[in-house]
Amino acid sequence: MRRISHQYTLKTISLITFAALSLGATASSALGPVTAKDVVYQIITDRFSDGDPSNNIPAGSPSQIFDGSGADLKLYQGGDFKGITNKVSYLKNMGISAVWISAPYANRDEPINDVQPSGGTDVYSSYHGYHVSNYFRTNPHFGDMQDFTDMVDALHAQGIKVVVDFVSNHTSRWQNPTTGYSPENGRLYEPDRDANGDFVFNASGDPLDYNNDGSVDNLIADPNGTVNPGWFHRIGDRGSDSSRFGFRYKDLGSLADFTHELPAVVEHMEEAATFWKAKGIDGYRHDATLHMNPAFAKGFRDAIDSAPGGAVTHFGEFFIGKPDPKFAEYASFPTRTTINNLDFEFYRTIANVLDNGSEDMNALANFYQYTDTQYNYANQTVTFFDNHDVKRFLKNNGDGRSLELALATTLVSRGIPNVYYGSEQYVEGFGTDGNDGRVFMDTSSSFNQTTRAYRIIQKLSALRQQNDALAYGLTSILYSTSDVLVMSRKFFEKEVIVAINRSPYNTYSVPNLTTSMPVGTYNDVLTGELSGSTASVISAGGAQITGFTLSPQEVNVWSHDAQLGSDPHIGDMQAVAGRAGNEVTIVGTGLDGSVQVFFGSVQASVVANDYNRIQVTVPGVVAGEKVVTVKRGAVTSNNFTFNVLSDDQNQMIFHVQAYTSVGENVYVVGSIPELGSWAPDKALDAFHNPDPNQYWKWFLPVSVPKDTYFEYKYILKDDLGNVVWESGTNRSVTSDPSATGVIDLAEEIFQ
Repeated sequence: MRRISHQYTLKTISLITFAALSLGATASSALGPVTAKDVVYQIITDRFSDGDPSNNIPAGSPSQIFDGSGADLKLYQGGDFKGITNKVSYLKNMGISAVWISAPYANRDEPINDVQPSGGTDVYSSYHGYHVSNYFRTNPHFGDMQDFTDMVDALHAQGIKVVVDFVSNHTSRWQNPTTGYSPENGRLYEPDRDANGDFVFNASGDPLDYNNDGSVDNLIADPNGTVNPGWFHRIGDRGSDSSRFGFRYKDLGSLADFTHELPAVVEHMEEAATFWKAKGIDGYRHDATLHMNPAFAKGFRDAIDSAPGGAVTHFGEFFIGKPDPKFAEYASFPTRTTINNLDFEFYRTIANVLDNGSEDMNALANFYQYTDTQYNYANQTVTFFDNHDVKRFLKNNGDGRSLELALATTLVSRGIPNVYYGSEQYVEGFGTDGNDGRVFMDTSSSFNQTTRAYRIIQKLSALRQQNDALAYGLTSILYSTSDVLVMSRKFFEKEVIVAINRSPYNTYSVPNLTTSMPVGTYNDVLTGELSGSTASVISAGGAQITGFTLSPQEVNVWSHDAQLGSDPHIGDMQAVAGRAGNEVTIVGTGLDGSVQVFFGSVQASVVANDYNRIQVTVPGVVAGEKVVTVKRGAVTSNNFTFNVLSDDQNQMIFHVQAYTSVGENVYVVGSIPELGSWAPDKALDAFHNPDPNQYWKWFLPVSVPKDTYFEYKYILKDDLGNVVWESGTNRSVTSDPSATGVIDLAEEIFQ
């Protein structure tokens, strides 16, 4: 075997964090993980509101990448941290309890030129935050670190959590595909360091020109140069390669793809992410998870959650949906990495059912049923009907009422609902792709707090906070046709029933429906915003909702918020995996006072708790899946399965020669939980075959606990679950002792 050596050595996380906190702006305290009780509002920072015109063209930034009028959406428009701070009351009044903002750190700050077939040149900027250049300083177009901290503090003061977009997959474009892949700027930088090797910041938390060279940026990796080019895969664009290898190791749109199998890269990413965690953020939206090495992703989350402050929320952009053949990989990604998904399958279904009409309401009913089976953590997926990568919902048919139905459906569905900025103002966008929908709110909206969409968010956000059936409840379909859906969300005795008619023309009669809601009259929570009315539950051989009529595009939401008392009930956990000593959060009801928490049979230490939440320390138990319960006296809660990791996770790269039959893939299983404890059905990630001309050669990076001896074998497994084990004695190896270490094993032969 060979250990991959560090090409560049960084100081420890504790030193970087200490330097950032002692010399930088005061860090805000996090509010806690984002949960399914929250409503997230996605903000493209540059496109929300301009609170400080002085940073529109920062010193040294070319003026040609700024517009400001809202007309040229390829350029910066002026939105910034102060703009978000100034709109906190707008967000609070809407019922928003979490915001997802653009990547806050420095991006490539120069024109990005695309030569057009006609001979002209389109000029783009990095306003979106996906072309990182330095993880340890803010994007100057958004403000300085004090502006960022002030924004976080202002949001937190109103009970609004902060999620930052984090891009660990790539830097900027290193080759220009419009000029024959000529070299471009994908370089990565870091701040100056003092004599002790610590980053140096001023009182606002921004990097200082400590070495007096006229710059606060120091080059640490260049895909086109001589400084650590190995930090990037440099294989080239994926093009038409639809293999998992192509998606994970080739470039996404010529963006310089990081080598996540290199210890120095892993260390830099972990330090960068924990640097921002120390600023008091509550979660991360991970960009381009479809294109990431899952072994890196699992260790990345583990490193973040193990840093001071406990586990935070993680969700990512695995941008596919049915009928893509990678759907099973998408559905299992949260289990394999513990980073949940933006629910692109929900988006696809809502778009087809309520926007373009290519599917009917039965498809939505089916969606809830098959994803409850195929998603292990359906209540943690982040649902949306609009976002920055797709055309605006209204761009297809311009029907504001359809948008209101999509908004209401998102807010009552399982998962964590995400509202794209401007949807509450019926923003339509200028074109048919995601970029054209990224309008500048200052020039496209008056931030009106009386629109129907704004009021729908207010009312359903309040219900989500009040009735845990929306946050944690199971979904049952009570009735569905091509145009009508009636569903129940139920958490123990708490229940919400939703009735939707999507047709703009037809009125439908719904028959009596069996329910567990008590006999009585229930008012529409939306108070008629979408033409809803009251419902009656009668006793007729059991409780039944009496038959009712749904007018065109009517939505009813009826709530029964039963009091569950002092008995403990687990709704969810943030996170779903972690190692001993990590702090994690349990949410639900009856969690206050004198309660005990058990991981299997081992009692955990309670750090803090109230009626709806417990912060608990993962105890030192044997690694693997553990049933978590909360006990008060003689009453024990329902179960939640938590995966206890063996130790700090690093990587091992397995290589094997194996001849497979059609439909078979190569997997590795072994004696540790991270390798399934010998169970083939726990081996979820198939090996890669990067060269079809050498179809017998396979490899896979795997997340394993550091400094651990284990045994393993290769297996072949087909789509039906049939397994072929290799013969011979078990193989054995010891993982690298470093937290970010990688061992690249020599190629082996399937026996």
